[in-house]
Amino acid sequence: MTWEFIRVNGPYGGVTEGPAWDGTGLLFSHIPASRIYKYDPQTNRSTLYREDTNQANGLVFDPQGRLYACEGGGRRVVRYEADGSTTVLADGFEGKRLNVPNDVAVDLQGRVWFTDPYYEGAGGEWSKDRANKDLDHDSVYRLDEGSDGKWSITRATFDTSRPNGLLFSLDHQTLYVAQSGREVDEKRQLRAYPVNSDGSLGSFTVLHDFGANRGIDGMVLDVEGNIVATAGNHKGGPGPMIYVFSPSGEVLETHPTPADQPTNCTFGGPDMTTLYVTNGGGDVFQAVTERQGRLHYPK
Repeated sequence: MTWEFIRVNGPYGGVTEGPAWDGTGLLFSHIPASRIYKYDPQTNRSTLYREDTNQANGLVFDPQGRLYACEGGGRRVVRYEADGSTTVLADGFEGKRLNVPNDVAVDLQGRVWFTDPYYEGAGGEWSKDRANKDLDHDSVYRLDEGSDGKWSITRATFDTSRPNGLLFSLDHQTLYVAQSGREVDEKRQLRAYPVNSDGSLGSFTVLHDFGANRGIDGMVLDVEGNIVATAGNHKGGPGPMIYVFSPSGEVLETHPTPADQPTNCTFGGPDMTTLYVTNGGGDVFQAVTERQGRLHYPK
């Protein structure tokens, strides 16, 4: 089945990202404007959901319906509370500022995982200068909430450069990480890291290698445990694409996207079979699929 992508919102100009379905509509971030919008499929319009988000990128709901975000421009990971306030979970590691937090996931224990690459320009003007990069690594981190409500940060990967999207397997025993470098000597791979009982990660397995072409930006899971991912661009290779990978890395399907640089995707709609896709040009696309998404929230 060929997926037909229809533009339902945009273009906003500049990157849209972080699509997250809340049960009735789609939240997504417009990074350059530091805004989060909510798209209503009933009216086919979007309204402003939150502003002054410090170039927020990745968004995710936990099982309780609380919204977490990677505020790339603010170099921090936050939770947006129902009363409009912001709780900062992390803004540094070992006394140094984070890079440009990108994507975020929540596990069954309520631990928050995020990627912290340094993509030039992703956090605003300051991030175009690599002299502002404090850390000498681009890693995946785990955040644990203590009984006092304070969050501790633990570095989870020591072998990544510019990790991007991340996603848990159905049983949460595996963390999928998009290793998505830009330089020639950086890898562009879909990796699977086993999650150990203590919350550390084991040695990764490469599920797919994109070679010289643009790798994965964002990912979402379907109910069968397959990985639906955005990757590619017009600069080379097969072009901008939605890939469907099996848990072992087999390419089950590919679906070209009508606009370049797809950034992220999630399922939504009443039966969770509509795939929403954001991109580098500031659009939101949707496609009706034969797959059903698996999200933490809503149940």
